[in-house]
Amino acid sequence: MSRHLERLLKLDALIRSGHRQTTALLSEAVEVSERTIRNDLAFMRDRFHAPLEFSKSKGFYYTDTEWRLPSISLSQGELFALTLGARMLAAYSGFAYREELSSAIARLSDRLPEQIRVDLQQVADERILFRVGAETNLDPEIWHQLEEACRCQQTVQMTYYTASRSAISDRKLDPYLLHIYRGTNPYLIGYCHQHQAIRWFRVDRIQQLKILEQSFVQDPTFDAKDHLEMIFQHEVGSIPVNVAIWFDAPTAPYIRERRWHPTQELHEHANGAVTLCMTVRGLNDLKRWILGYGKGAVVKNPPELVEMVRQEAEGILREYRKADSEK
Repeated sequence: MSRHLERLLKLDALIRSGHRQTTALLSEAVEVSERTIRNDLAFMRDRFHAPLEFSKSKGFYYTDTEWRLPSISLSQGELFALTLGARMLAAYSGFAYREELSSAIARLSDRLPEQIRVDLQQVADERILFRVGAETNLDPEIWHQLEEACRCQQTVQMTYYTASRSAISDRKLDPYLLHIYRGTNPYLIGYCHQHQAIRWFRVDRIQQLKILEQSFVQDPTFDAKDHLEMIFQHEVGSIPVNVAIWFDAPTAPYIRERRWHPTQELHEHANGAVTLCMTVRGLNDLKRWILGYGKGAVVKNPPELVEMVRQEAEGILREYRKADSEK
Protein backbone atom coordinates (compact mmCIF):
# COMPACT_ATOMS: atom_id res chain seq x y z
CA MET A 1 0.00 0.00 0.00
CA SER A 2 1.35 3.44 -0.91
CA ARG A 3 1.99 5.97 1.84
CA HIS A 4 -0.51 8.37 0.28
CA LEU A 5 -3.30 5.81 0.20
CA GLU A 6 -2.46 4.70 3.73
CA ARG A 7 -2.66 8.33 4.88
CA LEU A 8 -6.03 8.87 3.16
CA LEU A 9 -7.45 5.79 4.84
CA LYS A 10 -6.24 7.02 8.22
CA LEU A 11 -7.72 10.48 7.64
CA ASP A 12 -11.02 8.88 6.62
CA ALA A 13 -11.06 6.79 9.82
CA LEU A 14 -10.30 9.84 12.00
CA ILE A 15 -13.05 11.92 10.38
CA ARG A 16 -15.54 9.07 10.98
CA SER A 17 -14.40 8.57 14.58
CA GLY A 18 -16.97 11.00 16.00
CA HIS A 19 -14.32 13.21 17.57
CA ARG A 20 -13.82 16.80 16.46
CA GLN A 21 -11.01 16.94 13.93
CA THR A 22 -9.13 20.04 12.81
CA THR A 23 -6.20 20.44 10.44
CA ALA A 24 -3.85 20.71 13.41
CA LEU A 25 -5.26 17.60 15.14
CA LEU A 26 -5.16 15.56 11.93
CA SER A 27 -1.61 16.73 11.28
CA GLU A 28 -0.52 15.55 14.73
CA ALA A 29 -2.31 12.20 14.44
CA VAL A 30 -0.98 11.37 10.96
CA GLU A 31 2.48 12.89 11.65
CA VAL A 32 2.65 15.13 8.59
CA SER A 33 2.49 18.89 8.10
CA GLU A 34 -0.78 20.82 8.12
CA ARG A 35 -0.10 21.77 4.50
CA THR A 36 0.00 18.08 3.59
CA ILE A 37 -3.29 17.53 5.40
CA ARG A 38 -4.93 20.37 3.49
CA ASN A 39 -3.65 18.93 0.21
CA ASP A 40 -4.96 15.46 1.12
CA LEU A 41 -8.40 16.76 2.02
CA ALA A 42 -8.55 18.76 -1.21
CA PHE A 43 -7.49 15.61 -3.10
CA MET A 44 -10.34 13.65 -1.48
CA ARG A 45 -12.84 16.33 -2.51
CA ASP A 46 -11.57 16.79 -6.05
CA ARG A 47 -10.66 13.22 -7.03
CA PHE A 48 -13.14 11.14 -5.02
CA HIS A 49 -15.89 13.77 -4.59
CA ALA A 50 -15.82 13.39 -0.83
CA PRO A 51 -18.79 15.27 0.77
CA LEU A 52 -16.40 16.90 3.23
CA GLU A 53 -17.27 20.03 5.22
CA PHE A 54 -15.91 21.90 8.22
CA SER A 55 -17.59 23.68 11.11
CA LYS A 56 -16.15 25.18 14.28
CA SER A 57 -18.27 22.94 16.48
CA LYS A 58 -17.90 19.63 14.57
CA GLY A 59 -14.57 20.06 12.81
CA PHE A 60 -14.27 18.10 9.57
CA TYR A 61 -17.24 15.83 8.83
CA TYR A 62 -19.04 14.09 5.97
CA THR A 63 -22.39 15.50 4.96
CA ASP A 64 -23.23 12.05 3.58
CA THR A 65 -22.17 9.37 6.06
CA GLU A 66 -22.82 6.63 3.48
CA TRP A 67 -19.99 7.89 1.26
CA ARG A 68 -16.91 5.69 1.14
CA LEU A 69 -13.45 5.95 -0.35
CA PRO A 70 -13.52 3.92 -3.59
CA SER A 71 -12.08 0.44 -3.16
CA ILE A 72 -9.77 -1.29 -5.59
CA SER A 73 -11.67 -3.85 -7.62
CA LEU A 74 -9.79 -6.61 -9.42
CA SER A 75 -11.02 -9.34 -11.70
CA GLN A 76 -10.06 -12.96 -11.07
CA GLY A 77 -7.63 -12.81 -13.99
CA GLU A 78 -5.99 -9.60 -12.76
CA LEU A 79 -5.47 -11.02 -9.28
CA PHE A 80 -4.05 -14.23 -10.72
CA ALA A 81 -1.58 -12.21 -12.80
CA LEU A 82 -0.46 -10.37 -9.66
CA THR A 83 -0.20 -13.66 -7.76
CA LEU A 84 2.08 -15.09 -10.45
CA GLY A 85 4.11 -11.89 -10.33
CA ALA A 86 4.63 -12.35 -6.61
CA ARG A 87 5.66 -15.99 -7.18
CA MET A 88 8.13 -14.92 -9.84
CA LEU A 89 9.68 -12.33 -7.54
CA ALA A 90 9.77 -14.80 -4.65
CA ALA A 91 12.02 -16.98 -6.82
CA TYR A 92 14.57 -14.17 -6.71
CA SER A 93 15.39 -14.43 -3.02
CA GLY A 94 17.17 -11.10 -2.85
CA PHE A 95 14.32 -9.01 -4.21
CA ALA A 96 13.73 -6.08 -1.86
CA TYR A 97 9.93 -5.85 -2.27
CA ARG A 98 8.97 -9.50 -2.07
CA GLU A 99 7.28 -9.26 1.32
CA GLU A 100 5.50 -5.99 0.52
CA LEU A 101 4.11 -7.34 -2.76
CA SER A 102 2.95 -10.58 -1.15
CA SER A 103 1.21 -8.58 1.59
CA ALA A 104 -0.50 -6.31 -0.95
CA ILE A 105 -1.78 -9.30 -2.95
CA ALA A 106 -3.11 -10.91 0.24
CA ARG A 107 -5.08 -7.73 0.97
CA LEU A 108 -6.44 -7.53 -2.55
CA SER A 109 -7.40 -11.21 -2.59
CA ASP A 110 -9.77 -10.61 0.33
CA ARG A 111 -12.11 -8.94 -2.17
CA LEU A 112 -12.72 -12.22 -4.01
CA PRO A 113 -14.83 -15.15 -2.78
CA GLU A 114 -12.88 -17.58 -0.61
CA GLN A 115 -13.16 -20.54 -3.02
CA ILE A 116 -11.75 -18.47 -5.90
CA ARG A 117 -8.84 -17.40 -3.67
CA VAL A 118 -8.12 -21.00 -2.75
CA ASP A 119 -8.25 -22.13 -6.40
CA LEU A 120 -5.90 -19.38 -7.54
CA GLN A 121 -3.46 -20.14 -4.73
CA GLN A 122 -3.48 -23.85 -5.55
CA VAL A 123 -2.75 -23.26 -9.24
CA ALA A 124 0.05 -20.82 -8.37
CA ASP A 125 1.57 -23.27 -5.87
CA GLU A 126 1.27 -26.51 -7.83
CA ARG A 127 0.99 -25.81 -11.55
CA ILE A 128 3.23 -22.83 -12.34
CA LEU A 129 6.72 -22.87 -10.85
CA PHE A 130 9.51 -20.30 -11.08
CA ARG A 131 13.12 -21.19 -10.37
CA VAL A 132 16.40 -19.35 -10.77
CA GLY A 133 20.02 -20.33 -10.46
CA ALA A 134 22.33 -18.97 -7.79
CA GLU A 135 20.63 -16.73 -5.23
CA THR A 136 21.66 -13.15 -4.41
CA ASN A 137 21.94 -11.97 -0.81
CA LEU A 138 20.51 -8.48 -1.17
CA ASP A 139 20.20 -6.25 1.91
CA PRO A 140 16.78 -4.53 1.56
CA GLU A 141 17.88 -1.63 3.77
CA ILE A 142 20.84 -0.81 1.49
CA TRP A 143 18.59 -1.13 -1.57
CA HIS A 144 16.03 1.32 -0.11
CA GLN A 145 18.80 3.76 0.84
CA LEU A 146 20.06 3.69 -2.73
CA GLU A 147 16.55 4.36 -4.02
CA GLU A 148 16.38 7.42 -1.81
CA ALA A 149 19.84 8.62 -2.85
CA CYS A 150 18.98 8.23 -6.55
CA ARG A 151 15.67 10.04 -6.11
CA CYS A 152 17.14 12.95 -4.13
CA GLN A 153 20.43 13.01 -6.08
CA GLN A 154 22.58 12.69 -2.97
CA THR A 155 26.15 11.38 -2.95
CA VAL A 156 26.80 8.16 -1.01
CA GLN A 157 29.80 6.74 0.82
CA MET A 158 30.09 2.97 0.66
CA THR A 159 32.30 0.09 1.66
CA TYR A 160 32.51 -2.20 -1.35
CA TYR A 161 33.83 -5.71 -1.95
CA THR A 162 35.44 -6.22 -5.38
CA ALA A 163 35.20 -9.93 -6.19
CA SER A 164 37.74 -9.89 -9.05
CA ARG A 165 40.49 -8.70 -6.67
CA SER A 166 38.99 -10.05 -3.45
CA ALA A 167 39.50 -6.57 -2.00
CA ILE A 168 37.47 -4.17 0.13
CA SER A 169 37.55 -0.44 -0.55
CA ASP A 170 35.74 2.76 0.43
CA ARG A 171 34.07 4.56 -2.44
CA LYS A 172 32.33 7.89 -2.88
CA LEU A 173 29.66 7.72 -5.58
CA ASP A 174 26.96 9.82 -7.23
CA PRO A 175 24.18 7.22 -7.80
CA TYR A 176 22.48 7.66 -11.17
CA LEU A 177 20.27 4.59 -11.44
CA LEU A 178 19.59 1.05 -10.24
CA HIS A 179 19.59 -1.74 -12.82
CA ILE A 180 18.50 -5.35 -12.30
CA TYR A 181 20.18 -7.52 -14.90
CA ARG A 182 18.53 -10.85 -15.78
CA GLY A 183 16.26 -10.54 -12.75
CA THR A 184 18.85 -11.61 -10.17
CA ASN A 185 21.83 -9.30 -10.57
CA PRO A 186 21.18 -5.87 -8.98
CA TYR A 187 23.58 -3.11 -10.01
CA LEU A 188 24.14 0.49 -8.97
CA ILE A 189 25.33 2.71 -11.83
CA GLY A 190 26.85 6.07 -11.06
CA TYR A 191 29.79 8.44 -11.10
CA CYS A 192 32.71 7.09 -9.05
CA HIS A 193 34.73 9.92 -7.48
CA GLN A 194 37.80 7.68 -7.17
CA HIS A 195 37.99 6.80 -10.87
CA GLN A 196 36.23 9.96 -12.07
CA ALA A 197 34.13 7.88 -14.44
CA ILE A 198 30.83 6.01 -14.67
CA ARG A 199 31.11 2.64 -12.92
CA TRP A 200 28.88 -0.33 -12.08
CA PHE A 201 28.67 -1.84 -8.58
CA ARG A 202 26.85 -5.01 -7.54
CA VAL A 203 24.44 -3.92 -4.81
CA ASP A 204 24.80 -7.19 -2.90
CA ARG A 205 28.57 -6.50 -2.62
CA ILE A 206 28.00 -3.18 -0.85
CA GLN A 207 28.82 -3.94 2.78
CA GLN A 208 28.05 -0.53 4.28
CA LEU A 209 26.33 2.54 2.91
CA LYS A 210 25.83 6.10 4.12
CA ILE A 211 23.88 8.84 2.36
CA LEU A 212 25.85 12.08 2.57
CA GLU A 213 24.46 15.61 2.86
CA GLN A 214 26.26 16.44 -0.38
CA SER A 215 23.99 16.64 -3.44
CA PHE A 216 25.08 16.20 -7.06
CA VAL A 217 24.01 17.13 -10.58
CA GLN A 218 23.99 14.23 -13.02
CA ASP A 219 26.33 14.52 -16.00
CA PRO A 220 24.08 15.92 -18.78
CA THR A 221 25.94 13.83 -21.37
CA PHE A 222 24.96 10.58 -19.61
CA ASP A 223 22.16 8.80 -21.48
CA ALA A 224 20.93 5.72 -19.61
CA LYS A 225 19.37 4.07 -22.67
CA ASP A 226 22.50 4.52 -24.78
CA HIS A 227 24.72 3.42 -21.90
CA LEU A 228 22.82 0.18 -21.30
CA GLU A 229 22.47 -0.71 -24.98
CA MET A 230 26.21 -0.63 -25.63
CA ILE A 231 27.20 -3.08 -22.90
CA PHE A 232 27.44 -6.85 -23.17
CA GLN A 233 26.20 -8.60 -20.04
CA HIS A 234 27.05 -5.96 -17.40
CA GLU A 235 30.57 -4.89 -18.32
CA VAL A 236 31.22 -1.28 -19.26
CA GLY A 237 34.25 -0.17 -21.26
CA SER A 238 35.19 3.29 -22.43
CA ILE A 239 35.50 2.66 -26.19
CA PRO A 240 32.98 0.81 -28.40
CA VAL A 241 34.55 -2.27 -30.04
CA ASN A 242 33.30 -4.17 -33.11
CA VAL A 243 33.36 -7.92 -32.53
CA ALA A 244 32.70 -10.93 -34.76
CA ILE A 245 32.23 -14.46 -33.40
CA TRP A 246 31.77 -17.58 -35.55
CA PHE A 247 29.54 -20.39 -34.22
CA ASP A 248 29.51 -23.86 -35.75
CA ALA A 249 26.36 -25.51 -37.10
CA PRO A 250 25.44 -27.43 -33.90
CA THR A 251 25.80 -24.25 -31.80
CA ALA A 252 24.17 -21.83 -34.27
CA PRO A 253 20.51 -22.62 -33.33
CA TYR A 254 21.16 -21.43 -29.76
CA ILE A 255 22.54 -18.15 -31.11
CA ARG A 256 19.68 -17.58 -33.55
CA GLU A 257 16.94 -18.06 -30.95
CA ARG A 258 17.88 -14.99 -28.88
CA ARG A 259 18.77 -11.38 -29.38
CA TRP A 260 22.04 -11.02 -27.50
CA HIS A 261 22.69 -7.33 -28.11
CA PRO A 262 20.80 -4.35 -29.61
CA THR A 263 23.51 -3.85 -32.28
CA GLN A 264 23.83 -7.49 -33.33
CA GLU A 265 23.80 -8.76 -36.91
CA LEU A 266 23.74 -12.44 -37.86
CA HIS A 267 25.48 -13.64 -41.00
CA GLU A 268 24.43 -17.10 -42.14
CA HIS A 269 26.84 -19.59 -43.75
CA ALA A 270 25.99 -22.34 -46.23
CA ASN A 271 27.15 -25.10 -43.87
CA GLY A 272 24.71 -24.01 -41.13
CA ALA A 273 27.22 -21.99 -39.14
CA VAL A 274 26.55 -18.35 -38.22
CA THR A 275 28.71 -15.30 -37.45
CA LEU A 276 27.47 -12.89 -34.79
CA CYS A 277 28.61 -9.27 -35.20
CA MET A 278 27.96 -6.50 -32.65
CA THR A 279 29.45 -3.38 -31.11
CA VAL A 280 30.12 -3.57 -27.36
CA ARG A 281 31.96 -1.83 -24.55
CA GLY A 282 34.13 -4.16 -22.47
CA LEU A 283 35.49 -7.58 -23.47
CA ASN A 284 35.97 -9.61 -20.27
CA ASP A 285 32.34 -10.70 -19.90
CA LEU A 286 32.20 -11.39 -23.64
CA LYS A 287 35.28 -13.60 -23.30
CA ARG A 288 33.62 -15.65 -20.54
CA TRP A 289 30.42 -15.97 -22.57
CA ILE A 290 32.31 -17.20 -25.65
CA LEU A 291 34.23 -19.78 -23.63
CA GLY A 292 30.92 -21.20 -22.45
CA TYR A 293 30.33 -22.53 -25.97
CA GLY A 294 33.66 -24.34 -26.03
CA LYS A 295 34.95 -25.33 -29.48
CA GLY A 296 31.61 -24.29 -30.98
CA ALA A 297 32.62 -20.60 -30.88
CA VAL A 298 35.65 -18.93 -32.49
CA VAL A 299 36.45 -15.22 -32.23
CA LYS A 300 37.28 -13.56 -35.56
CA ASN A 301 37.59 -9.94 -34.41
CA PRO A 302 38.98 -7.89 -32.71
CA PRO A 303 42.55 -9.25 -32.34
CA GLU A 304 42.70 -8.38 -28.62
CA LEU A 305 39.62 -10.53 -27.93
CA VAL A 306 41.12 -13.37 -30.01
CA GLU A 307 44.23 -13.18 -27.80
CA MET A 308 42.21 -13.05 -24.56
CA VAL A 309 40.26 -16.21 -25.47
CA ARG A 310 43.41 -17.97 -26.71
CA GLN A 311 45.29 -17.26 -23.46
CA GLU A 312 42.35 -18.43 -21.38
CA ALA A 313 42.01 -21.64 -23.39
CA GLU A 314 45.75 -22.33 -23.10
CA GLY A 315 45.57 -21.70 -19.37
CA ILE A 316 42.71 -24.18 -19.03
CA LEU A 317 44.68 -26.77 -21.01
CA ARG A 318 47.76 -26.26 -18.80
CA GLU A 319 45.71 -26.85 -15.66
CA TYR A 320 44.29 -30.10 -17.04
CA ARG A 321 47.74 -31.30 -18.07
CA LYS A 322 49.03 -30.39 -14.64
CA ALA A 323 46.21 -32.35 -13.02
CA ASP A 324 46.98 -35.38 -15.23
CA SER A 325 50.69 -35.29 -14.32
CA GLU A 326 49.85 -35.27 -10.61
CA LYS A 327 47.72 -38.39 -10.77
